[in-house]
Amino acid sequence: MPNMSLTKVKMAEQEPNVRNKNFLEVAQGYTLEQAMEEAERCLNCKNSPCVGGCPVSVPIPQFIAKIREKDLEGAYKILSNANALPAISGRVCPQETQCESKCIRGIKGEPVAIGRLERFVADWARENGIANVETAPKNGRKVAVIGSGPAGLTCAGELARMGYDVTVFEALHVAGGVLSYGIPEFRLPKEIVNKEVENLMKMGVKIETNMVIGKVLSIDEIFEEEGFEAVFIGSGAGLPMFAQIPGESLCGVYSANEYLTRINLMKAFRGAENCDTPVMHSKSVAVIGGGNVAMDAARCAKRMGAETVYIVYRRGEEELPARKEEVHHAMEEGIIFKFLSAPTSIEGDDKGRVCKLHCVEMQLGEPDASGRRRPSPIEGSDFTMDVDTVIPALGTSPNPLIRSTTPGLDTNKKGCIVTSENGGTSRVGVFAGGDASTGAATVILAMGAGKTAAKSIDEYLKNK
Repeated sequence: MPNMSLTKVKMAEQEPNVRNKNFLEVAQGYTLEQAMEEAERCLNCKNSPCVGGCPVSVPIPQFIAKIREKDLEGAYKILSNANALPAISGRVCPQETQCESKCIRGIKGEPVAIGRLERFVADWARENGIANVETAPKNGRKVAVIGSGPAGLTCAGELARMGYDVTVFEALHVAGGVLSYGIPEFRLPKEIVNKEVENLMKMGVKIETNMVIGKVLSIDEIFEEEGFEAVFIGSGAGLPMFAQIPGESLCGVYSANEYLTRINLMKAFRGAENCDTPVMHSKSVAVIGGGNVAMDAARCAKRMGAETVYIVYRRGEEELPARKEEVHHAMEEGIIFKFLSAPTSIEGDDKGRVCKLHCVEMQLGEPDASGRRRPSPIEGSDFTMDVDTVIPALGTSPNPLIRSTTPGLDTNKKGCIVTSENGGTSRVGVFAGGDASTGAATVILAMGAGKTAAKSIDEYLKNK
């Protein structure tokens, strides 16, 4: 008989006032008994609506059925055949708006905890030394992948599995892209990212770091001098946006990208003597924005020792674009939310350091182009916050380097590479996906784009 509980099996977490002082993972994962209990909640629907909500089309009922049978290796094989990075997506994918939002169990209660079960299976495989690294025989054809974030790694893994000789060119000194520099350790431990990269390398994928495409090599040179027959651009959207208010050049203003990179990739949380870069140890921090990156930056600031951390967001709580789980965790950890507030300027002291953030209260009017109600300032509602650090987390756009050095590559007004549904671009043999073509989006959508492009590259090269 299925488990007809209306609620998910609870997953253990660190206590809020403990975890907000360390960078250890917040969520502790399921035990085998908990995973099997939660797997019993799946009704194994014939039409599998959950699969339709998954950007990488994981056969969700099938892998969950294997958990019920206690065949964890079988569950991992089903899962990893469809998803190149299951331990990662199980942690950071917004399942609540995708696969779980389609779950029949969600009509009269909570949906099946698909993400937690995915994480459990992937963690079990890693802990038991099991990896799905089988590939077709090598076909002797070379494909280049630019960027080692979720889109690039997924595309590389899919192509390697088909037998292609894949080389990933990464601009930074370690692989992982946003998985390494953008997502904090307490949400995605870097050892997990490293293990997923190792598995790809076991499949024959080559990773070349410190390769800034457009500087070290151009796409034309990748084709003409390096002998690659197709290129996938998965370089992400790493160019930060700012609020365009006075004072953003003061000492103590970090883009969220810079702040998170210093902490996540360069280990600033270890202290000045044990890291590759310092960050300001702030007393009072204001993070501008309401997305997942804003939550990450605010929660990192708290862990770095800030006594007070604010999130300044121009709309209300209902309009927050961040995952509900991340908002809930941030509130538990003592982050103060200043809703319906917008910054107007940043004030500095006589040494050029941030000392105040000037804001204005907002009111919501009619919906704008995004479908959310448009905020507008309330006259005479100005107020000031005493802070020593300001972190704009207002979105990102693709770096212009690749498009400016690749003739004939069409981009839109936001600098994103224009692609067809199958990931093709205006350049023959060049494909793209993820944030480089959509602007900043989710990890799992980038993975889906990488998977789609890999299939298109295979079809292109077979017909070439």
